[in-house]
This record gives sequence, structure tokens and C-alpha cells, in this order.
Amino acid sequence: MRNPFWRLKTLPWGPLLGASALGVAIAAVADIFLGAALIWLMGSLSGALMPFFQILLIGLPVAAGFGVGALALVMMERTFSHIYLETGVLWALIACLGLVLFLKSWLPFPSALVTFGYSQMVGVLLGVFLTGKRHWR
Repeated sequence: MRNPFWRLKTLPWGPLLGASALGVAIAAVADIFLGAALIWLMGSLSGALMPFFQILLIGLPVAAGFGVGALALVMMERTFSHIYLETGVLWALIACLGLVLFLKSWLPFPSALVTFGYSQMVGVLLGVFLTGKRHWR
């Protein structure tokens, strides 16, 4: 009988965790600057534009997750080009990104958008699979 966990043991977990950590670290630094820019923008907006800005703030966590997923996939393609990317590896990358985002949420770093949550994980899923569409097969 075939072992269903055989495929999990053969995935390149080390490079996937490295690419995930690098992508989340770059996104966390960008998140600090984006948070400062959002605070400045909220202070300088007039009252008439505030409802439009609040609607924009609803979609920002999904967009940030999309960026984190796409950035991690680009890091995986650039730094670990010897690893063949396929659907199973992309799913493992999403799991590694979830783990790294969860671990980052325990650290005392300021974060506005790069956190562990449902909307960010949906964005990560979309970012990895829409950016890596050519690796599906």
C-alpha cells in the first residue's frame, strides 16, 4: 500500500521556509513605511474623502497578502531556481507562509497589514497561485 505522506517528506521544506521568511521580512519592512504613510494620509484628508478612504482600507489586507504571496514566489524563483515549482510545492509555500506569518504575529514588531488573519491568507493564496500560474502543471 502506498504511503500518503511520502510526498510531504519529499518537498523542499528548507528552501520554502527560507523564501517565506525572506518575503515576509521584506514585506514587514515595507509595512512599517506603509503604516506611517497611511497615518499621515488619514491626518491630511478632508472629511469628504474619508468614506472613500475607509472603503480602500477594507481591501488593503487582501492586497497586502497578495503582495506577500507574490513576493515569496518571486524569491523562490530567483534564489532557489534549481527547485522545480509545481502545484504541490506552491501549496507547501502557502503553508510555510502561514507558519511564518503566524510566528511573526508573536514577535513585538509593529504591523499594520502584514499579519496572520483570514483576509491575509486569502490574499497569500491568490498571490501565490495567480503569480505562479505557469507552475500549475
